[in-house]
Amino acid sequence: MPLSDKKFVVAEVAPPLDFFLATQLFDEFTSCERRYVLRDWEPAELDGGQFCEVVARLIYHQDSGNLNLTKSLDDCLKYVENNQVPHAMQPRHNAIHIAVVLRTIYKFRSQRGAVHISPEYSANEIDAKFVIDGCRWIFSEILRLFWKGNRPEVARIIREIAQFDAPCVGKFDDQILVQRTDLKVEEEILVLLHYAGDVGFSRTELGRHCLASPSTITSALGRLVSPSFRQITRLTSSNYRLTDLGQKRIREDLAQKLNL
Repeated sequence: MPLSDKKFVVAEVAPPLDFFLATQLFDEFTSCERRYVLRDWEPAELDGGQFCEVVARLIYHQDSGNLNLTKSLDDCLKYVENNQVPHAMQPRHNAIHIAVVLRTIYKFRSQRGAVHISPEYSANEIDAKFVIDGCRWIFSEILRLFWKGNRPEVARIIREIAQFDAPCVGKFDDQILVQRTDLKVEEEILVLLHYAGDVGFSRTELGRHCLASPSTITSALGRLVSPSFRQITRLTSSNYRLTDLGQKRIREDLAQKLNL
């Protein structure tokens, strides 16, 4: 994920969520995302199953009041779906919707084989996209339901979930570094702003994180923000962030360069 780090996200949902399960939730989700971006289709599907098990335990805990760190997905969801037992999660449809999506993902990824469509495009890639999109919806829904802090903040994080991860960007103490050496300055700026999400980066921050001369960075920013490109914009905070056109370029032209 971009700048929404694990410690911050977990602190905003635990409590009411159990801290250990909330931490597992974040770890499993980011693992799924990273595998998918790296085009590692089969592990992405397997990670999706582990993610579903964690979510089922979270929902069971919230709905029944009983914490069980090893209860199976099926047993957890049987309680959630049972109309004859008391339910703490209200309205009921919130838990039921999550349960339906969990069962769909879990059963689907356990039954699919490696059926190839062609040498260029495999069913595994399509299957992995189905799994990751389901996991993204569930993770967003968990944040929506249990986030106890600022609502605009959770809305920002949910928007960021729909973006690609950027494995090529690393954070080392206070230094954010694009760990590829084959990017043009313009491309490096786009990758950094993709990583920054809705908040963006200031000119000072871009100068610190982008390993190029100040004049080259200024020239690239001017080009990207120009009327003929419009791939970045400047916010009222004076930070730069990607526009929809910038995100389109990331997805269509730079997706492979997000990898290490």
